[in-house]
Amino acid sequence: MNQTDIRIGLPSKGRLEIGALDFLKSCGLQVHKPNPRQYQATIPTVPDLNVIFQRPGDIVIGVRNGSLDFGITGLDIVLEHMGDDDDVLILHDELGFGRCNLQVAVPDDWKDVITIKDLAEKTKNMDNPLRVATKYPVLTREFLSENSLSICELISAEGTLEVAPAIGYADIISDLVSSGQTLRDNRLQVLVDGTILVSEAVLIGNSKSLRSSKDVLMVARHILELIEAYLRAEKYCIVVANMRYEDPEAVAEKMYSEINLGGLEGPTISRIITPGNTKNMCSVEVVVQKDQLVEVIHDLRSIGGSGVIVSPVNYVFEEEPERFTALLSQIKGMNND
Repeated sequence: MNQTDIRIGLPSKGRLEIGALDFLKSCGLQVHKPNPRQYQATIPTVPDLNVIFQRPGDIVIGVRNGSLDFGITGLDIVLEHMGDDDDVLILHDELGFGRCNLQVAVPDDWKDVITIKDLAEKTKNMDNPLRVATKYPVLTREFLSENSLSICELISAEGTLEVAPAIGYADIISDLVSSGQTLRDNRLQVLVDGTILVSEAVLIGNSKSLRSSKDVLMVARHILELIEAYLRAEKYCIVVANMRYEDPEAVAEKMYSEINLGGLEGPTISRIITPGNTKNMCSVEVVVQKDQLVEVIHDLRSIGGSGVIVSPVNYVFEEEPERFTALLSQIKGMNND
């Protein structure tokens, strides 16, 4: 690779790597990595884009300093490492995987500490500042300060944090929580209002690259177009049914009389050519939300529908990708400053 290459950073290991690769594949952006030991790869459907596998935190740093044009990593990592400048832009904040919560957890035997207010009260009677072990000092300090806990000692730590209170390394912890089982196994409990951040995977970009390079901007459009279309399609399916044919308007009127059969823009109605044209039949097709499928089937039957077939929707493209339009507006505002 050379300095003119457009680069995207992806997580190099763990659930976030698996999630990112699976997600991109589903979006039509499959990563080609012939050697699993290599830290470089390609995306054949975006030939101008090179993939670099890095640690999640390094991805944010790379996008911030411009060595990467794009990156996919956790929102928690982004907010912890992006800094106060505007070099890192969040292009899409809901990729739908890598979900977890950054939460404050205290020992089980702190029976009187259920809320963050309880924790603040407890610290008033402590001889020393509250010690908090965390991998997220920036986010944790901000949260604690907002909740009257500005006098505390943040202890940066890597690896397993759950044992820190038990061995006397810290009083409490601030860490990512998925199911909470590991906390319970180590006799810790999450405060009921101790959620610092609800996080999931996000797509980020370098603002300078996006503002100065049309090629980088077009790659951003390509990626966002497919991501948005895939995520939008996840909640839809296509329903096809046969009906007695009158005329297209009459069939459409029947479908519009049912609240669930309007589709995105309306139903598609096609005449069925039966052997010898002995049956007056038509095929109706409508895009519906998956969570309304049972009601849709019932409504179709109520107006004479039969032979119902349900198919998945892979992509739903709008006239313009919403996130890219928002990006253009953001860039325009930055250029005018």
